[in-house]
Amino acid sequence: MFSYRHAFHAGSHADILKHLTLIHLVEYLQEKPGALTMIDTHAGAGIYSLKDGFAAVSKEAEGGIFRLLKFIEAGNPCAESVKKYVTLVQAKNMGNELASYPGSPFILAHLLRSQDRLKLFELHPKEIDILRHNVRELAQAKQIDVYAEDSFARLKGLVPPPSRRGLVLIDPSYEDKQDYRYLELALEEALQRFATGCYAIWYPILSRRESAALPDRMKKIAASHTRSWLQAELRVENAPGERRLQASGMFIINPPWTLEKHLAEALPTLTKALGVDAGAQFLLKSFEA
Repeated sequence: MFSYRHAFHAGSHADILKHLTLIHLVEYLQEKPGALTMIDTHAGAGIYSLKDGFAAVSKEAEGGIFRLLKFIEAGNPCAESVKKYVTLVQAKNMGNELASYPGSPFILAHLLRSQDRLKLFELHPKEIDILRHNVRELAQAKQIDVYAEDSFARLKGLVPPPSRRGLVLIDPSYEDKQDYRYLELALEEALQRFATGCYAIWYPILSRRESAALPDRMKKIAASHTRSWLQAELRVENAPGERRLQASGMFIINPPWTLEKHLAEALPTLTKALGVDAGAQFLLKSFEA
């Protein structure tokens, strides 16, 4: 379980879909002044170099954030939400060069208001030390709690937050097949305690049976608690085999009413900007409980 390092995938098309969605969720939930508690179940290192290390080896950012930047710089029409996402990524870099990519912990930290809290979980023995170091460097460090614990086991004890306003990002690596089962169990338990929370689940789209079944299983979990949901998927290519991730999705339980319109504008931009072949496409579905 400790072979996975998110730095390999930093700035990829999957990160773009996840983080663009995340930004809108946070900004909507912050429209009310009450404190917001945000939980990231698989935080990674927080921020990643795109010039060396794992990201430089995988080069996934070349087909992700760098490809998107070239698309925008070429003067192509671009959804405002995509521009906002790019501006936030650039804000974590010095000058015009994109040397690093902020993971979800740094994106969430950037969006914190003084009354908000952020709770980060990471079990990887090397990643957790890097995460703690990176968080200490942030101006918002006092608002952030870092745990070297199993987030699936701890999640039910953290919800509902005192303000009863919360956002939970669940994005395991899924390299261990058990992650699918653990996710479902943790989600069921969390919804039993905090049915009105906003839950954002990222998932890879793979030929693996567990992966193919996950969206429908999450829909059943949402239905069992009479909750609304939204499903968004982005495929950048449809090549034989799975040498690299070609598609991923976001499943939101209790999505804000504005999210579907937001993604309906952003997904066509991302498909055009990041698409590699004729198989590039997106999916957007929702259900109102």
